[in-house]
Amino acid sequence: MYNILAITKKEFTGYFNSPIAYVVMVVFLGIVNILFFNGAGFQGLAFSPGLFLRGTVDMRPMLTHLPWIFIVIAPAITMKLWAEERKLGTLEILLTLPVRDYEAVLGKYLASFLFLALNLALTLSIPYTLTRIGNPDFGPIIGGYTGALLLGGVYLAVGLFASSLAVEQIVAFILGALVCAFLFIIGNQVIVMQLPVQLGTLLMHICTATHFENISRGVIDSRDVIYYLSATVFFLVLTNITVESRR
Repeated sequence: MYNILAITKKEFTGYFNSPIAYVVMVVFLGIVNILFFNGAGFQGLAFSPGLFLRGTVDMRPMLTHLPWIFIVIAPAITMKLWAEERKLGTLEILLTLPVRDYEAVLGKYLASFLFLALNLALTLSIPYTLTRIGNPDFGPIIGGYTGALLLGGVYLAVGLFASSLAVEQIVAFILGALVCAFLFIIGNQVIVMQLPVQLGTLLMHICTATHFENISRGVIDSRDVIYYLSATVFFLVLTNITVESRR
């Protein structure tokens, strides 16, 4: 446990030693606030309006687009964690230290998760704003943040796995973003309707969007939580196997 915490502390503080952390935070908070106040994109076939055009006190525009934001943000957070180690040649040094592979994997993952959680915490001004102008339903808000942490955890694990495969950070970013996007759209109705029923049902269960929609409505089902935790563990195990192969 000590080794995991030490690596977590090292990697978390390391984020703020480079401009990447500040760029990610500014971009994330900027996009989230624009979506909340002004609205953007499309929700189904209808335009998703901002707060004042909707006339309702909720966080729907932000929560609707948050999974798409995470597809870019999560790989950006994790792209350097292993790729930079390999590029700088410090991976060999890390593997010769009295640190087990899974401890290094968990330490780096926890650091990225804390950084993502910090970004989400900075958006708490939005639900506070809602309480000042109306009486929002806190069920979907709590569910939305819970779903965001669980979904973000999966995408971070995907990004960490992609980083363990790549030497260049940009390659790790692209690979991680592609896998995250694939997991998000794989259960889309347009795709599912073209497939056999059993295969379509399977893809909907694998799709991250399906489970996020359930939780973001304020319904925290144990099946959705188990799915996210299982997916996170799956990609962390793949990362651990990749790191072990480097020995």
